Amino acid sequence: MPHIPDIVIGRLPIYLRALNRMLEDEQEYTSSHELGERLGISSAQIRKDLSHFGEFGKQGTGYHVEYLADQVKQILHVDREWPMAVVGVGDLGHAIAHYKGFKARGFYVACLFDTDPDKIGEKLAELTVKSIEDMHDELQRLNVKVAMLAVPAKAAQNVANLLAQAGVRAILNYAPITLAVPPNVRVQYIDPVAHLQHMTFYLKP
Repeated sequence: MPHIPDIVIGRLPIYLRALNRMLEDEQEYTSSHELGERLGISSAQIRKDLSHFGEFGKQGTGYHVEYLADQVKQILHVDREWPMAVVGVGDLGHAIAHYKGFKARGFYVACLFDTDPDKIGEKLAELTVKSIEDMHDELQRLNVKVAMLAVPAKAAQNVANLLAQAGVRAILNYAPITLAVPPNVRVQYIDPVAHLQHMTFYLKP
């Protein structure tokens, strides 16, 4: 497959979310125009993005919603379930562990880790919090490739190193720090403060 810009890959989950909403409403067909109206993206951009992966629509009828959703799931490899590790079980880690929305979207929390002796051994969402010292063996045993990092910024790089050494290839990082990782590890950043600061630029004091 030729190189596909990462920005295109980043829009596919947004398309899938809209398609899933249509399925919930029992909608059978849609068009790039309707998707664009829902998402604030031009219909031409949607058609161009999807064309990287094949031809999914028909002239005059548009896209079959269920078929297109299934195809996008396959492209994103979420037509299966990915076990995830959560590292750091503070307030954010607790919320992630209890969140029920992952399962239907191709993910589930398989293991929890922390360094705090008071948290190690705690039962959380039917899982037992384990020590980071056990993380390497546990991640390999469960074949975990995806991890969520919910630790303080000062600890994030060291934990990221341990995750990469254990075979994790995708890290969702909530810590407000940019991580240095090997080329075969993907990192996505979620920093609420940075997003808030982005928005406040447009507000009048």
